[in-house]
Amino acid sequence: MDRLEAMALLIAVIERGSLSAAARALNVPLATLSRKLSDLEALLGTRLLLRTTRKLALTDAGVAYVAAARRILEQVDDAERQAAGEYAEPKGELTLTAPLMFGRLHVLPLVAEFLAAHAAIGVRLVLSDRNVDLIDDHIDMAVRIGVLPDSAMVATQVGSMRIVACASPALLAAHGMPQAPADLARMPCVAVESPSPAPMWRFRDPRGAADVDVAAPARLSVTTPEAAAQAARLGVGVARLLHYQVADAVRQDELRIVLADYEPAAVPVHLVHAARGQMPLKMRRFLDFAAPRLADALRAVAAHSLD
Repeated sequence: MDRLEAMALLIAVIERGSLSAAARALNVPLATLSRKLSDLEALLGTRLLLRTTRKLALTDAGVAYVAAARRILEQVDDAERQAAGEYAEPKGELTLTAPLMFGRLHVLPLVAEFLAAHAAIGVRLVLSDRNVDLIDDHIDMAVRIGVLPDSAMVATQVGSMRIVACASPALLAAHGMPQAPADLARMPCVAVESPSPAPMWRFRDPRGAADVDVAAPARLSVTTPEAAAQAARLGVGVARLLHYQVADAVRQDELRIVLADYEPAAVPVHLVHAARGQMPLKMRRFLDFAAPRLADALRAVAAHSLD
C-alpha cells in the first residue's frame, strides 16, 4: 500500500470531521477511502479511528500517528520543493488569501504586477472574509487585518487600519451629528453579520477613561462590509467599518466620518505565513515585493482621510 497516500487520507478525514466529507473533498469513493484506512490500521496492527454513527475520534495511537504523519508529509513536501528548484529560483504556484474587499482593492493589483515580473510563478488568490487555516487549507501566505492570536505563524506588519463610524450627509442632516457614542442609540444603524458578531460597538473615551460600549440599533443587517458601506451611502444608517472600506466614499463626500475622537485603536495589518523551515523562494520574493507596496497603500488610505 502507498503509506504516504494513506497518511494524507487520514489527515483529510480528521480535518474534515468525517469520512464522507473527506471523500467528497478528495473526489475519492467513500468505499475506497474507508478500505485504505482499514488497510493502514491492519498494517500498523492498531486502531487509529473510533467511528460511531454520530462522530469520529482518534484513538491515543491515532493522535500520535497523525502528528507524526503531518511532520512526514511536510518533510516530503519540502523535499519535493527542493527537488523542483523552488528554493533555488522563484517558480511554482503561490496560494494567497486576503479579506474579500481588501483583496479586490489592494491585493489583486499588486498580484497582477508581481505576475508580470515573475513569469515562472502562478498565483491562486483566495478572497474570503473567513480566516482560513493556512495549514489545513494549504495557504502559503495571508493578509490578516486585526490583532493576531498567539500562534506559530510568522507575521510581518505592513501597517494599521482605523475603525470608523460613518454616515451619509442626508442621514446626518435628518438626525444630527452624533457628539458622543451614546447618541447612536437614537440613530438607525447598519450591522454586518459575521460568524462571531460583536453585539456592541466599542469606542475609546478620549479622556482616557474606560472604553465605551454602545448597542447600536440595527435598522439593516447585511452579510458583507461592502454592502454595509453601500447601505450607508444610501442613507439607511450609520455604519462602522474599516477605513479602507469607506475611504473612496469619504473622499467623494458620499459618507462622513463621525465620532472620530472616540475611535478605538487602529488594528494592525500583517502578512502571515507558516513557520516551516526554509521559505520557498517564490514566497520570499512575494513577501519582499508585497510588504512595501501594501504599506504604501495603507499610508495612502490614511493620508486621504477627509474627516
